[in-house]
Amino acid sequence: MTILKNPSRRTFLKSGAALGGGLVIGVALPEAFAKSAVTTSMPNAWIRIGSDNTVTILCARSEMGQGVVMALPTLVAEELEVDLRKIKVDFAPPGEVYINAMLGGQLTGGSTSVRDGWEKLRVAGAQARVMLVQAAADKWSVDASKCKAANGVVTGPGGKKASYGQLAEAASKLTPPKEVKLKDPSEFRYVGKPLKRMDTAGKITGKTEFGIDVKLPGMLYAALAQCPVIGGKVVSYDAAKAKSMPGVKHVVQITDGVAVVADSWWRAKTARDAISIQWDEGANKALSSADVFAGLAAAMSKPGASIKAQGNVAEGMQGAAKTVKATYEMPFLSHSPLEPMNFTADVRKDSALLIGSIQFQQMALGMAAAITGLKPEQITIKTTFLGGGFGRRIDLDYMAQAVEISKSIGKPVKLVWTREDDMTHDFYRPASLTEMSAGLDASGKPTTLSLKMSSPSVTVRLFPEIVKDGVDPLQTEAILVPYDIPNQAVATVIHDTGLRVGYLRSVSHALNVFANESFMDELAAAAGKDPYEYRMGLLGKQPRFSNVLKLAAEKAGWGKPLPAGRARGIGVMEGYDTYMAQVAEVSVKDGKIKVHRVVVAVDLGRMVNPNIVEQQLESNIVFGLTAALYGDITLKGGRVQQTNFHDYKLLRMPETPKIEMHIVNSTEKPGGIGEPGMALLSPVVANAVFALTGKRLRKMPFSLA
Repeated sequence: MTILKNPSRRTFLKSGAALGGGLVIGVALPEAFAKSAVTTSMPNAWIRIGSDNTVTILCARSEMGQGVVMALPTLVAEELEVDLRKIKVDFAPPGEVYINAMLGGQLTGGSTSVRDGWEKLRVAGAQARVMLVQAAADKWSVDASKCKAANGVVTGPGGKKASYGQLAEAASKLTPPKEVKLKDPSEFRYVGKPLKRMDTAGKITGKTEFGIDVKLPGMLYAALAQCPVIGGKVVSYDAAKAKSMPGVKHVVQITDGVAVVADSWWRAKTARDAISIQWDEGANKALSSADVFAGLAAAMSKPGASIKAQGNVAEGMQGAAKTVKATYEMPFLSHSPLEPMNFTADVRKDSALLIGSIQFQQMALGMAAAITGLKPEQITIKTTFLGGGFGRRIDLDYMAQAVEISKSIGKPVKLVWTREDDMTHDFYRPASLTEMSAGLDASGKPTTLSLKMSSPSVTVRLFPEIVKDGVDPLQTEAILVPYDIPNQAVATVIHDTGLRVGYLRSVSHALNVFANESFMDELAAAAGKDPYEYRMGLLGKQPRFSNVLKLAAEKAGWGKPLPAGRARGIGVMEGYDTYMAQVAEVSVKDGKIKVHRVVVAVDLGRMVNPNIVEQQLESNIVFGLTAALYGDITLKGGRVQQTNFHDYKLLRMPETPKIEMHIVNSTEKPGGIGEPGMALLSPVVANAVFALTGKRLRKMPFSLA
């Protein structure tokens, strides 16, 4: 197998296109796998079968709570015909065969894991099953059609029987079938069933290993001092006091700052805080939040990149019976996963062992090879469970830092960031401004819509080649409304605010859905129409949108009386091939918003596990409500002002609403469910607050002051 060194996205895309929906069989595996597989055979790159009949399925996506470690092996096991509860799961190493064809790299994100794996993982299981059956038929000198596989055993004529473990070595030597017949969904044993997750027990008992849990023989611990202004560099430092402190072994300068290495993390952190450092704070040393939004506002004067031009907006506005205008503002957000950034590296002269919580395995391999000077085949990367990711662990600055430190001292080292390090050195969800205007006819129906949005590009830093003609596809997600409006002009402006940005759960869906669904509510109010009926009247050509909207409204009791002091808001969206509507029920007391109930209707096509779908929907609501009520990263003097959860709050259990979920029974292709729900919640809550108070909330986090 060719391991990509410093792979570009273009190379990833070519590799992903080559893989397509099929499966690379007989792929060579890293040497570390070969050494550990003494009694193990691999009919393909996804399945290991031991002579003791243990079946291990490799998961090529990072598990950060979203359930891929259950869902993806389920797809393989369904066609392999093994007992799902008896399989083992391991994380795959970097490799072309494990590329996510939807993203062009071995990358976890974009709610793509099930969508990418839906067919190819079932094919992998079916191919392995056919090979095992053929191996049994060859052993017994019978036709393969006379043999059957079930529960990890192949049976044949005359009561013949052989376990997968007995057949695996012979099966792995066969030529994989080019075509296999997959089960009809009516035959599924596991897929589509509400099965309990297999990774829960290990998390409860503490057996599950996260990055922060990793321990190696002789391992030391590191804490890193980074410039308080992101992008700043060390000019000079005095580490005399730190070096004299108990347990300190090394003080080393690396690209991003000065690291202290000690025999415990607390000693390393305490000594780090004792170092006197002079920083060159760089070009952003005076950057403020006011500067950021002034820059975004100024960017609106640029023509921008056209995303949609339909009809004649100028004429439509001139002939409108009524016009409506609004501007929506979204702040920077921090990922702030509960497991802060950390990584363990053991770099030697001729090898490197790298272990930790990452979302982008191939980029990790390329970066490690560049830093160490080692060949990719000399580097072993092991992915642990992630204590949250939300897109933050796509960027691997913390991994690179650990590799640099270990290379410098020649010993295994675990770098751990503090919460303050994590929150003040993130790759933040972009801030944005969106200006919208619409023209309504005499009946209140919108005939014209204009939208212009400015924000930083999350893509240009890592993958500049996919930002073409000023359009970042990850800035324009859900920017087009589903409503039947004849005249439309939609444009975006990429503006670098000075603060580095990255991919955060739902990416630009959150920015664009907030603006679009808030504005649609404003149009309904201007037209004197019910927000639900108004939307339904514009969705006649969009059956999946209208279906979930109707379902959510019915289940929420839309139009029925509520207790005094409460009101409902509604909204609908599509994201990641998933169609969703939500209704929120809110009250306001002493200027504080309380969300009592959220009803979700969702059509995500075929599902692997409805339980995981429900868990992800609940997670989305909590994550989205946290952002709506509290999320706000601000800048002063180039420094991020929020440092921990006392001033960057998380939603508490008493604040969590009752969440009701209604999943459409659908035969459409699978959609993603890990992200869209959070994007829709904020406008739905804002719309409910307007229904209750008459006040429009066009800026997040919400404030009624």
